Amino acid sequence: MTDSNGTAKATPGMTARPSDVPKPGAPKPGATQAHPKPHAMKPTPGVAQQHPHPVHVPTASDPAEWGRVDEDGTAWVKTADGDRVVGSWQAGDAAEGLAHFGRRFDDLATEVALLEARLAAGADARKTKAAAVTLAESLPTAAVIGDIDGLARRLAVIAEHSEEAAAHAKEEKDKARHEHTERKETLCAEAEKIATESTQWKAAGDRLREILDEWKSIRGVDRKVDDALWKRYSKAREAFNRRRGAHFADLDRERSAAKTRKEELCVRAEELSDSTDWIGTAGVFRDLLAEWKAAGRAPREADEALWRRFKSAQDVFFAARNSAVTERDAEFDHNATAKEELLRAYEHIDPDNGIDAARNSLRELQDKWDAIGKVPRERIQELEGKLRAIEKRVRDAVDSQWRRSDPEAMARAAQFRERVAQFEEQAAKATAAGKKRDAEKALEQAKQWREWAEAAEGAVSNL
Repeated sequence: MTDSNGTAKATPGMTARPSDVPKPGAPKPGATQAHPKPHAMKPTPGVAQQHPHPVHVPTASDPAEWGRVDEDGTAWVKTADGDRVVGSWQAGDAAEGLAHFGRRFDDLATEVALLEARLAAGADARKTKAAAVTLAESLPTAAVIGDIDGLARRLAVIAEHSEEAAAHAKEEKDKARHEHTERKETLCAEAEKIATESTQWKAAGDRLREILDEWKSIRGVDRKVDDALWKRYSKAREAFNRRRGAHFADLDRERSAAKTRKEELCVRAEELSDSTDWIGTAGVFRDLLAEWKAAGRAPREADEALWRRFKSAQDVFFAARNSAVTERDAEFDHNATAKEELLRAYEHIDPDNGIDAARNSLRELQDKWDAIGKVPRERIQELEGKLRAIEKRVRDAVDSQWRRSDPEAMARAAQFRERVAQFEEQAAKATAAGKKRDAEKALEQAKQWREWAEAAEGAVSNL
């Protein structure tokens, strides 16, 4: 039988059952080997569970230091208030009873150690304090033999420090709540800025999704505040999605218009592809290409197909033009060779051998020259220069003969001089009248007539 405290007890006229007597090899008093705990000393719920932080398990105490078991089986424990009866042992000798109550104390000490470990690990301070208070209240009636006063002091420390830990935990929780609230406010502000300003649609959309992922990872914000911030974020995201949707709707319209415009340009290019107006049509194609670039992008597949169509028409024209230019260049090279031979054939023209014969030969040369046609651009100056040299030789001879046969050359020179004198006189009168501009104009005209007079006089003097 057991008493109300769970103490083993033998009734009068009965002996202890074999199961109540320690077996050979059973732990001696004070041993730390695990054993079943009496029902009355069941650990406080949630205390004697495995904890992630190391738990200091106290070594087994010496119950003989803290109490005794009398010959009649009465068990006593020493306290600051004096010795107290904790139960009665009737299942063996006194030493076995002392060991029994010592093990019960060790179990209780282990529970206190677990509470200390929980407090050190930052577990729920409120629950830790409640468990410590419950254990402390059970000590005055605990059926154990050990340093009960020491356990009471340790439990008092746990209760006291639990208050501090609870206050610190609250402070840390408030701090974390404030930081998490600030972080969500920052994310809201970023989302709102993206919603109103960003035009980098893909990057902005990706960032809003990243904000959402980060948002989900932030905990501990006051519910009402969190709901208000969530509404801000949701509103910003919806505003961005509307703006992005409107942008792409506009883009679709622009691309549709670009497609229509480029189809029209393709038709025009195809109409011009067989033109032989090389210069004019090449200019038109340049204008069409500028219009193509200004039209914008059509939907991708359509844009690529339309470009191939446009370029194909353009290539047909320019291939034909290049072929014609090649033929023309060959013709021009042949013409240049013909004009070189013509120059060699008429280089003998000499006005000293007769001006009329020279003039006739020059006319023949010019007629044949024009009949040959165009030459390469880079040869024009060279060949035309040689022709002009022959023409100048004949023209100078003709002019010299004309001057020698002109009886009025001196008269014209004299008339020029008279005009010089008239303008100089007008300039003098204008200067005297303060008409500076009229004077300058008259002097300028006098200068021009003087140059003509000198040229006329020079021509006569060279006769």
